[in-house]
Amino acid sequence: MTVTTTTRISQDWPCQVKTPGSYDWERSAAKWLRELVPARYASYPALIRHPVLLARHAQIQVQHEIRVARTALQTARADLPGLGLPESVIEHTIKLYAAEVLQLQHIARSVRAVTRALTDHNAGR
Repeated sequence: MTVTTTTRISQDWPCQVKTPGSYDWERSAAKWLRELVPARYASYPALIRHPVLLARHAQIQVQHEIRVARTALQTARADLPGLGLPESVIEHTIKLYAAEVLQLQHIARSVRAVTRALTDHNAGR
C-alpha cells in the first residue's frame, strides 16, 4: 500500500528524515533526533516511545549549543590571546565559531520543522 501525504516540506527539512506521512518517517525522524542529543538519552524509554518528546529535548539541546557557540564567539578575541595562540589561529577559530552558530541555527530550524510534523501527526491520531 502506498502512503500519500499533503504535508509540505520546508527548505529546513533535514534530508535524513523521510517525508511526513511516508512509510517509516517517524522512525527516520527519531533516528535523526537521537543524533542531536547526548547518547545516554537514546535509552530513556519515554524518549523512545514518544518521538515528539525527543524532539522537544533536541530543541532544548540545540538552543543550549547555540548559546555556547555564541559565547565562545563573543569571548574569543579577548580570551584566546591569553592562551598564547598565534593571531592566525585566533582568526581561524573565530570563523569556526561563527560558522558553527550558523550551522546550529539551521539545525534548530530543522528540529522545529520535524517537531511540527510530529505534533501534527500526533494530533491526527
